[in-house]
Amino acid sequence: MEVETKGFRLDLSRAVWQKSSRSGPSCDNCVEVAFVDQAIAVRDSKNPTGPVLIFTADEWDAFVGGAKDGEFDLD
Repeated sequence: MEVETKGFRLDLSRAVWQKSSRSGPSCDNCVEVAFVDQAIAVRDSKNPTGPVLIFTADEWDAFVGGAKDGEFDLD
């Protein structure tokens, strides 16, 4: 699968997907991440042929920073 977005042309068929360390056998919200060229791809591990989100390095850093800071915590 090849995608073109945000100035990237990415061949996702060769991506090496890594399951989130927060995923587990009893978790329904599992994601996988692949670092492809200058971009980061994210997909639902239960639907590997489904849609893929593509992030730039800056977008990914902002997301990870927000997650570490608790920006997305449900209070």
